[in-house]
Amino acid sequence: MLSRVADSIYWLNRYVERAENVARFIDVNLNLLLDSPPGTQQQWQPILETTGDMALFQERYDRMDTETVLQFLTFDPEYQSSILYCLQSARNNARSVREIISSEMWEQINEFYLMVRDASKAPLDSLVDSSDFFNAVRQASNLFVGTMDSTMSHGEGWHFGQVGRLLERADKTSRILDVKYFILLPSIEAVGTTFDEVQWMALLKSASAYEMYRKYQGDHRIIPSNVAEFLILDDEFPRALRSCLLQAQSCLHRITDTPLRTWRNPAERSLGKLCAGLDYITIDEVMEQGLHEFLNDFQIQVNTVGDEMFHTFFSLES
Repeated sequence: MLSRVADSIYWLNRYVERAENVARFIDVNLNLLLDSPPGTQQQWQPILETTGDMALFQERYDRMDTETVLQFLTFDPEYQSSILYCLQSARNNARSVREIISSEMWEQINEFYLMVRDASKAPLDSLVDSSDFFNAVRQASNLFVGTMDSTMSHGEGWHFGQVGRLLERADKTSRILDVKYFILLPSIEAVGTTFDEVQWMALLKSASAYEMYRKYQGDHRIIPSNVAEFLILDDEFPRALRSCLLQAQSCLHRITDTPLRTWRNPAERSLGKLCAGLDYITIDEVMEQGLHEFLNDFQIQVNTVGDEMFHTFFSLES
């Protein structure tokens, strides 16, 4: 497969997944506000901290409030992780490979982009008053994934798309989990309270993990270490870090036609090392290291895998 085509399919899927997860970031904060005690101030700083783009936000906006943060994360046309920018970029990538993807995929990504573009023209107040838009983004993303799975041959192109989606999902699930760390910084006395449990529950819901966590836990209790273990180390829940990376590793081996546990290029080696680390670490070791520190290191390693994907498969010099 041409590196240009592989790159476009890879980034088409990364951008769709990124848009969905930005909607999840915002949704967790809106849900926390609804479930918080009366008078609780809405915290937007944790969301910006976990995106890694706090400095960029401060350069572009002179205040931090609901309006500016929603504009930045949702509709800012120059911010490369805003929902609008992601969908525009996904659509451009899809257009460049229309002869490779199915017509149904093109129609779905085009409709998805137009929905977000039209929403960007409406007052921001409508986003605050209702989570309908962010739910629609999540549903449209899921519809695109289902359309791709059911209408595109599961060859090299499909596997490149899967790797892109799964790397992006693993990174963003780790950042959703990291939101809790930043929320707790100014209010460590809240640990163990009912409000603390409500926050963990909102976090699970933002990752569509609440019901599956309850099955994993076996009861209705929200135990922070168990939540972290589920979202980091579970190999069956599709948004858990380990599950994402194991699936990405399998797809990458299908692309290179190498057996599992055999690594012939830097991308496979980097991803293999990351998977191996999650295979053997325990949640007690994660907590001893520090959840935030572990997640920060994990995000750096996922970025390294992304860099190696570019140099191995997409760079014109490769």
